[in-house]
Amino acid sequence: MALNCVMLSQQHAPIPLPGPSTGSEETEVARVPLSAAVELLLEIPVVPPSGNGTAGGSGGAKKLQSTGWIWLSDQRFVFIKDPAKSSQLNTLSVPLHSILQTKYEQPIFGGNYLLIEIKPTSGGGLTEGTKVEVRFKNEAIFPFIGLLQKTREKAIYMRRQIADEEVYENLPTYTTPAESMSTASMRGCPSDNPPEYEN
Repeated sequence: MALNCVMLSQQHAPIPLPGPSTGSEETEVARVPLSAAVELLLEIPVVPPSGNGTAGGSGGAKKLQSTGWIWLSDQRFVFIKDPAKSSQLNTLSVPLHSILQTKYEQPIFGGNYLLIEIKPTSGGGLTEGTKVEVRFKNEAIFPFIGLLQKTREKAIYMRRQIADEEVYENLPTYTTPAESMSTASMRGCPSDNPPEYEN
């Protein structure tokens, strides 16, 4: 997961990443256009002092807000701000397997939104406990939530499949013990089958 690190093409679209194992590019699943007026609020907790240290964060959270569009692929959730607007939040890229939880919120006062809890990666500019609120101003958000959850589940399943294949590939090959070893370990036992019994 990274803040302001998405590589964009000249058309202001994200450049697809290579696939995790196949080498093929990631596949676009959905694109929520600027006309939907997607508003994203990113809440980054300030890290408190750790251990015996007295220096560190003061608690609280840093909040960044921007309007733009969403690009969803089979590997990641990407937000790209509207180029006409100015904001500290230009892009946000979240690998689907780093989404810890999604929650559909329906406040009494205000519009419905999607709350996403994410697991930050090292060097991505975010901390533990980072949350994202996604609001659609001009479109219904519920169909997008279903699509995001289904795509996330598939990405996690595929990641587990790749991990399982790697485990099975790294297992040692087993061979049957040599004939001489089995007879040597059973001294005094006949190696022939017993004679047939007659009636």
